[in-house]
Amino acid sequence: MKSLKHAFVLTTAILTLFQAAPLSAEGTTASGSEPTVDTQPETGTTPDTTTPILITDPAPPVVPITVKQPTTNELVLKKNSKAMLFNKKPLQAAQPLTIKAGSSYAALNGIAGPFGYKLSYNASTKESIATSGSIELRFKPGSDMIKLNGQAVKGPGPTFILKGSLMVPLRMWSNLTGSKITPKGTDTIISWAAPPSAEFSVQPTDIVAGETQVQYLVDGIPTFVDPFSTRERWEGRQDIFMEAGPHIVTRWVQGENGVWSEPYSVTVDVKMPNLPPIADFTTDKASYRMGEPIVYTSTSTDENNDIVSIKWTGNAPAFFSEGEHPVTLEVTDGGKLVGTVTKMITVTPEMLYTEDEFNLLFTPVGRKYAMDGAEVLKYPTVSYTYTNEAARLVHSNSPERWTTSGIAYDTILSGKTRFLFYNESGATVPLKMYLVATNTDNKVAMVGVGAWGKGGPDKSTIMAGKMATIRYMDALNKKLPANYVALNPGESKILVPEMSNVPLKPGDTFSAYADVESTSNIRYRVVVVQDGQEPLSQLDYLSVMPRDNKHVRGTFDYADRVIDLSTNEPLGSTPKRISLGDSKLDTLLDGIDEMTGLLEYNKGNFGLMYKMKVHVAPNTLVGVNARGGHYAGAFIVNGALVPVTTDSALLNPNETSVLYRTGATSETLDIVFTLASGSYLPINLTFQQLPQLRQ
Repeated sequence: MKSLKHAFVLTTAILTLFQAAPLSAEGTTASGSEPTVDTQPETGTTPDTTTPILITDPAPPVVPITVKQPTTNELVLKKNSKAMLFNKKPLQAAQPLTIKAGSSYAALNGIAGPFGYKLSYNASTKESIATSGSIELRFKPGSDMIKLNGQAVKGPGPTFILKGSLMVPLRMWSNLTGSKITPKGTDTIISWAAPPSAEFSVQPTDIVAGETQVQYLVDGIPTFVDPFSTRERWEGRQDIFMEAGPHIVTRWVQGENGVWSEPYSVTVDVKMPNLPPIADFTTDKASYRMGEPIVYTSTSTDENNDIVSIKWTGNAPAFFSEGEHPVTLEVTDGGKLVGTVTKMITVTPEMLYTEDEFNLLFTPVGRKYAMDGAEVLKYPTVSYTYTNEAARLVHSNSPERWTTSGIAYDTILSGKTRFLFYNESGATVPLKMYLVATNTDNKVAMVGVGAWGKGGPDKSTIMAGKMATIRYMDALNKKLPANYVALNPGESKILVPEMSNVPLKPGDTFSAYADVESTSNIRYRVVVVQDGQEPLSQLDYLSVMPRDNKHVRGTFDYADRVIDLSTNEPLGSTPKRISLGDSKLDTLLDGIDEMTGLLEYNKGNFGLMYKMKVHVAPNTLVGVNARGGHYAGAFIVNGALVPVTTDSALLNPNETSVLYRTGATSETLDIVFTLASGSYLPINLTFQQLPQLRQ
């Protein structure tokens, strides 16, 4: 009895230092076929607490080690049954729980696994061996002596073999493992402390070698290394990783009961420090003649392939003076680091093209070039007639400057309608505009929205009109089908709610086009409310906005204008121009302001859809020249969308944007456009003969 008590004391002492590993696969019986698993930081030893740990200077404040305290494991064995429950999950033992000579016996290969022990067999000594970390238990069939780390401990009864399985006394196993046995009916419950958790996380996500200060968090709380602690160990932990690549950081902790956790590891992916991109470029030749096209090619590189912006300075498409011309390329990567290079372009005294010739030949379609605006007025004007085709336009531009909420336009229409909105906010609060459709019929109505586009809100009036026109013409060119909504009798819905996503702040300008069609009479209201107000609930409380005296508000029923040129001669063999939006050749469309019932003229003919076929001579440049001031919009030429301009606007009569160039033969161009709101009129379509190409 004295020796057994001594064994229990030894067991208790050992268990304060060592902990059985978590649940693993059931051990094998072949000698050496299942390697032992050390559940401590180093095989056969407690964690080395004497190893020095480097602390940065000044040392961070030491906070208490955060240890998740152990929970309880529970194994339920059923009398005369192989069925077991481990933490409420079913397991199957090799043999049932057996009563012999008043003692309960369990199959070693059934209970060892849940306790985290690995099993092996020594054929020479005929011993079954259970190991967990530095704990080794040896059992011999028919013997009541168990070896605990080589020291014999007497059990309550001898072990025995049952159908090939070694049966061990359950009470002895409980004592050796520090577990507790609780009978419950025909069940026997064994419970023991689970190891604590050493889990942690690493922040931030992106860690750069030599730069990033790394934080180690336990339950979201930053932890610092306490060099005097014997209850925690780290391996691979660094506050700043100096080398790029994967780094494994491992942590162990010891619970209050002396039980050590399983090691918990995190792989930290450390990135190389970001270096500035290397800016570089090449040209297609070593030197150029004056007026000779230059091809610049960026060959800039970034180690992360992360160049996000390229900025050129001085990279003229051609130079028209001899000498050395500096060209600078600046590239920026995702980390906002910048690389810059400047090279000299050598230009010889020989002239290939004059600047005017070069502009005509090489200015990209959609871009603009400088010219003498006074010369354009010397081009003969091509006369034309036109036919207005049935197409309804609702133009809502008065009052152009909103100062309060209200109804900007109210009308009842059926069929197809093109809406054009252009307004500025003069209110002191943010406003939103909505197009609301109400079914006035006694049956369900279908309302569809086809092509539409918006510009703004924007502080620039020209940009709001430009972007609305480009987006609308692009949608029109794609011929997308209309999207329909159903309206019950008396029901109201907001059409194109995307137009109203962003409120107009004081001083903002907004423009939009939308093609709408319906199967029956629909009441359309252009509703302006304060941001945050629900427009449908405000309908009955809003009054009609009074119009101003300068801008257009009305419904126009013949808003497609087909232009028929008076000549069949190809344009371009000599300079010619077509004037549009001049209120003379291109007369104003008339309609009705349905809010007042008065006659209305569409000043500027904004919102009209122009269509023309133009026979153009070979080697001809077709351009757009603004005569009234700045102009920006879009054209569809032979099915291709051409912005005016792609990167800016026509700012004065001395600028022309390229619409099209014909080749060696004459061509017939289909040109479709609408005059852009926010721009000045008139504009001229110009036709000029191109210079001959030279080598």
